[in-house]
Amino acid sequence: MGQKTEHHHVALIVEDDIELRGLAAALLEETDLHVVEASSGEEALHYLHHHAGEVALIFSEVRLPCLMDGADLARMVRLRWPWIRTVLTSDTPPEDEFDRALRQVRFMPKPWLALEVLMEAEKAAQVNRFENAMPRSRTGPLAIAKA
Repeated sequence: MGQKTEHHHVALIVEDDIELRGLAAALLEETDLHVVEASSGEEALHYLHHHAGEVALIFSEVRLPCLMDGADLARMVRLRWPWIRTVLTSDTPPEDEFDRALRQVRFMPKPWLALEVLMEAEKAAQVNRFENAMPRSRTGPLAIAKA
């Protein structure tokens, strides 16, 4: 916390409610992560196609407008960009257990606690600090497994 002068990684907030999105953004702006906001899964996916390497955390509502909901977005992220820490949030608990692709996704019920959101951001930032400390040729899941 404290003063931030340089952001290297992104927290991507995906929420269609502008007030909740603003609240999450205000919280996450207090971390080492640069905040980017999206109002739909499609908008978030478009951002990820161009900037996935910069994203450390996705904080997404489960129920989103358009065709892609938060769970669909999380599944795609887990498959294509597994290093991105993903948190899904909703005011209703998931009906069933998340499927296998979502095992590593954290579910946070609404109303979420500010401290829980900040802790998830800190975990995401720590992972990215660790990866940045490693030599470029050794980063990535396969390189880590071989090391």
